Amino acid sequence: MMPITKSLFPAMAIFAFIFGVAAQQPPAPAPAPANDGTSIDQGIAYILMLIALVLTYLIHPFDADAASYRLFSS
Repeated sequence: MMPITKSLFPAMAIFAFIFGVAAQQPPAPAPAPANDGTSIDQGIAYILMLIALVLTYLIHPFDADAASYRLFSS
């Protein structure tokens, strides 16, 4: 029984040393957030620009020649 204990002790010491050193390392940094809000802001900006474009095309003919453009009359 004595030879097994003597040969097992160095292996256990190396095992404990490796896991002891690994446990002392700082944890990995957290991953970056998947959505930081800029994509939401960009989506809102695109919607507002589309609304402005539609309004521009709807209002512009009234400035140019109101008699030739009938928007709401049939």
